[in-house]
Amino acid sequence: MSNEQSNHLTPEALLAGIRQTRLVAIVRGADGGAAARAALAAMEEGFRFVEIALTTPDALAAIRQVRAAAPDGCFVGAGTVLTAQDVEHVAEAGGQFMVTPALAESIGASAAAGIPVLAGALTPTEAYEAMTRGATAVKLFPASIGGPGYLKALRDPFPGIPLIAVGGVGLDEATAYWQAGAVAVGLGSPLFGDAGSGGDLAPVRERARGFLALAAEYDRRIAAESLR
Repeated sequence: MSNEQSNHLTPEALLAGIRQTRLVAIVRGADGGAAARAALAAMEEGFRFVEIALTTPDALAAIRQVRAAAPDGCFVGAGTVLTAQDVEHVAEAGGQFMVTPALAESIGASAAAGIPVLAGALTPTEAYEAMTRGATAVKLFPASIGGPGYLKALRDPFPGIPLIAVGGVGLDEATAYWQAGAVAVGLGSPLFGDAGSGGDLAPVRERARGFLALAAEYDRRIAAESLR
């Protein structure tokens, strides 16, 4: 199977993968090459889904670099995707999923192209609108404004909307969001620090292992509780 075939990502596969791993990595920095190296470091430690923000200089080149070198079963997307032209450029660069910070035209453009999109929303109206436009899941952003309690309140009337908590989510907060019903958490600076701007990758690898261990422990606890 070719790399193109083995790494094709449908909306259904992205959602299933995010539900399974509970983690999405978000790289944003001042150097595209550094962002690519940081993304690959997270993948090498076990992260399967990493987005590179288009606000990063040379982000498209970074996406190309990560797509070419990503371990099997790992996927690279783009963040801060706003326009239909952004979607086109990211797809040409090999990006496999899109992430928006708000209700942007890129949601519909991604959905029309069959590309998974995690759409940014904060309010109930925005979350509902994002799904009607074809979002694969809703990125609750910035989640720190309301915390896990707000996510749970939003989920109560919309149990069918997959919610990903992004913004101010670190190692100490992740479990509470999962418990509140988030299918995953998105990790930016709490995972990467300044690595996207050329900082040391060793702390990134250590923090990545910490988040992966936390998710694995949460899954073990849920499995054990289900057997009681």
